[in-house]
Amino acid sequence: MKLRLLPALLVLLPFLSMAQFTLKGRVIDEETAVPLQGAHLRLNNNLVKTTTDAKGLFEIKNLKAGTYKLKVSYLGHQVWEAVFDLEGDKSMMISMEMAPVLTGETIISATRAGDKTPVTYQNLSAKEIEKSNQGRDIPFLLEQMPATVATSDAGTGVGYTGVRIRGVDMNRINITVNGIPLNDAETHNVFWVNMPDLSSSTESIQVQRGVGTSTNGAASFGASINMLTQTPSREPYGEIASAAGSFNTFRNTIQAGTGLMNGKWTLDTRLSKLSSDGYIDRAFADLKSFYVSGGYFGRNTIIKLNIFSGKEITYQAWGGVRSSMLKTNRTYNGQGSYTDKDGNEKFYDNQIDDYRQDHYQMMISQRLGGHTTGNFALHYTRGFGFYEQYKSNQKLSNYLIDPVLIPVPGDDTIKITRSDLIRRKYLDNDFYGMTWAINYERKQTKLTVGGSANRYEGLHYGEVIWAGYAATAGKDHRWYEGTGDKNDYNLFVKSNYQATRKLNLYGDLQLRGIQYMLEGIDDDLRDITQQHDFLFFNPKAGLHYSFDSRRSLYLSFAVANREPNRKNYTDADPRKPDPKAETLYDYELGYHYNTHKIKASANIYYMYYRNQLVLTGAINDVGAGVMENVPVSYRTGLELNGSAILTDKLQAMANLTLSSNKIKNFTEFVDDWDNWGVQIENHLGTTDISFSPAAVGGAALMWSFAGNFGLMINGKYVSRQYIDNTSSRERSLDPYFVSNLRLSWTVKPEFLREIDLSLNVNNLFNARYETNAWIYRYYSEGQYGYEDGYFPQAGINFMAGVTVKF
Repeated sequence: MKLRLLPALLVLLPFLSMAQFTLKGRVIDEETAVPLQGAHLRLNNNLVKTTTDAKGLFEIKNLKAGTYKLKVSYLGHQVWEAVFDLEGDKSMMISMEMAPVLTGETIISATRAGDKTPVTYQNLSAKEIEKSNQGRDIPFLLEQMPATVATSDAGTGVGYTGVRIRGVDMNRINITVNGIPLNDAETHNVFWVNMPDLSSSTESIQVQRGVGTSTNGAASFGASINMLTQTPSREPYGEIASAAGSFNTFRNTIQAGTGLMNGKWTLDTRLSKLSSDGYIDRAFADLKSFYVSGGYFGRNTIIKLNIFSGKEITYQAWGGVRSSMLKTNRTYNGQGSYTDKDGNEKFYDNQIDDYRQDHYQMMISQRLGGHTTGNFALHYTRGFGFYEQYKSNQKLSNYLIDPVLIPVPGDDTIKITRSDLIRRKYLDNDFYGMTWAINYERKQTKLTVGGSANRYEGLHYGEVIWAGYAATAGKDHRWYEGTGDKNDYNLFVKSNYQATRKLNLYGDLQLRGIQYMLEGIDDDLRDITQQHDFLFFNPKAGLHYSFDSRRSLYLSFAVANREPNRKNYTDADPRKPDPKAETLYDYELGYHYNTHKIKASANIYYMYYRNQLVLTGAINDVGAGVMENVPVSYRTGLELNGSAILTDKLQAMANLTLSSNKIKNFTEFVDDWDNWGVQIENHLGTTDISFSPAAVGGAALMWSFAGNFGLMINGKYVSRQYIDNTSSRERSLDPYFVSNLRLSWTVKPEFLREIDLSLNVNNLFNARYETNAWIYRYYSEGQYGYEDGYFPQAGINFMAGVTVKF
């Protein structure tokens, strides 16, 4: 009889191996046995995500037989992990032990989105950051995310870099480090060059597209980037990383940490040096930075101090390459150009940007009760530096320098009113303040109350350090000086309420106030004294519905308001009204699908703007675009994102964003030099918003083979981008596709923890493309003219590195 059953069992064996099972269980607190609602469960490489319900229960269906690793995390508790074989339906009881309060989740929980927060977001883990970190700035670590475009002045990703998300530039993206504002209070921008190699001390990054959740600092006016710095290691460690590549690019980093000493104390340090000649002529970068973090980790109280600093010296490359030269000399850099007495073009060697920025952060986390934690942080940022320029044939009167009278034979004089000169523009600033948050979590309710109060004090001044003719000007002659002082405070209340087992409701209210005062004289000798006060109310609401452990849907509505920045005021046309504050109404609808092999999401968004500030086409003296308000504009699109485990060794990821970005009833203004003070108006109707491509797509394939070898190849497509708001194909960036290759090999010898070897091939197929540009148009002597600058990116280039961990 048994022998007769054997063939039948052999026939059924393939079907039994494909049987699908269910994993379910309950998560409780070890001391109190109270069910933990909202505990995060991750199964096998984070590709299945779910959370526990109000009774601490979870259920993951449709699992195949095999070996699984389950990881459970909950705020204020030790991470629970287990590896087990699944051969049938399985039930588990998971008891979680209390842990020190200040985990990574605690520090940024007040400003980050969770699994059931109805906003569009994506996380980048420490491992993912490490794989891509070869010295290029953080914008290039994010460029494979949906709707994201990175750009670099020098063409290599080292030096001045930027990022646009959904067509939104960096001065509209809220950026925080450990919940502390990072955006410059006046420009609203983040200059990553001031914090070289910060990615080496970054634990995780969350990018929220759209308005997102309430946060601290600058307005989140289309996206936010939330970074968490390095969390303490339990064990001592050391690490040395060196890399070298094309354009004489070098990166050297040393890191070390004590681990937890006596279970309570920790110290982590990093020292970095980066340098590159750049792809663009003379666009060199000499960058240095350090990071120190120490802390006390008690049962209920944790105190942590972070100090990180960056010093940058870069040759200016923000003028770009003239469009007429792109086909003949893509690397031409006109910054510092002058003509010698023989009529030859020369370049001033010290046409540099020189700036240092120091950051100090002190964070305290306290357990206030069984369900409540509190966070408090003090911060101070000190910045000082200048940029130096050689300027030819300048009017001396523009620098408050009297004409120079030169006697000539015959009792006559020559009156000199113009001269070549070298000038420096300085910025001396201080930014300080505090952030705080109280988090309450019990049963169906998660409640956060938080806010910040910050003060910025900026001194702007310019000096002429040399002039060919400057008889009345003393050493370091100062021709302008002005201040910018800003108070920024906000208060927010957020709530997640689990109304039913499947439905989560979200509410978020923020009140933000700004007081901005400008005094003194700007570089054009115009009095810029003015004061502006704003009080913004930014409500947000949404819902998250879980159909089951695999499928969920969210819907949200959010309002954001943004004040103009310093340049919007100082570069504003005095013939027109002052720039107005902008308002954004953001609607998001998204769907998630997760299994243990496939993770996919789709999101539809509609972002409606009132009084959005858009580029006029003109630029100021540091290459930044001049902007004006337009009454009505919008961005709407579809974002698709997915990843899949194809085999045990092969994974794939892809994303695609399709969008429409329009200004309604746009009027273009072009300067008429023949009638100074007059502008020619062109009524163009509905046009495309500049730098907002209709299609952005990315894909990556990762293959692990031959033990510790790895290969990753990715590609990025960006469709046509208009460089002004006229929708003119003549003034646009051509579509481009660029691909990168990474090879890696990990060795684990007995005498070291690990040795990682890597080779990055950027722009694998040597594409010719530009990621940014500017244009200024005018009429002179009845003829149309323009000045412009494009920013070409490097062709195929290489970076090889070795990291030794011990």
